[in-house]
Amino acid sequence: MALDFGTATDQLFSKVGAGELAQALKCGVQTVKQARALEGTKSHRPPPDRWEAAVARLARQRAVQLLKLADRLS
Repeated sequence: MALDFGTATDQLFSKVGAGELAQALKCGVQTVKQARALEGTKSHRPPPDRWEAAVARLARQRAVQLLKLADRLS
């Protein structure tokens, strides 16, 4: 089934949010937000352990989604 413009662009514009990253890291959304805060500010906290692996996994998942979208549109 062909995708319509709205559905295709909704998929293209979707993003990974703080909630998804927090779930992957098994921490709270606030922890993710504090780790993203500018260093030197009172709200900054160090990122959770093993954040690199979680970000890499989510990036790969997003890449697969975009490749599938591209394939459907080709």
